[in-house]
Amino acid sequence: MATDSKSNPVIESVEHAAERVAELNEQTARRVAELNEKTAERVAELNEQALANSRQASAAYLASYEKAVVSLADTYETAAGATKVEWVSSIASAQADFTRELTKMYTNAAREFVS
Repeated sequence: MATDSKSNPVIESVEHAAERVAELNEQTARRVAELNEKTAERVAELNEQALANSRQASAAYLASYEKAVVSLADTYETAAGATKVEWVSSIASAQADFTRELTKMYTNAAREFVS
């Protein structure tokens, strides 16, 4: 069988196409790796922003909660003092003080937890 030294255009075309596909695969793999890296960086940034926003929201909630409960305790104490009955006023004052202290301890502990 004689060796054909002539080039076969079909084989050359297939080889060229295979080389081109290999090049495109390499380019695509590099681009995908770049996009994955950028996506991971963006996700990390968004996570940090979400964490900062949740801390701010938590701080605002705790401040509002504390203010509302202390205001309620003050109002309760004032209303009981308006009765002019000493023992009612004393009990209400003690309850209001307890409520204020408990609220401050709770909100301080919660602030430490979320910070």
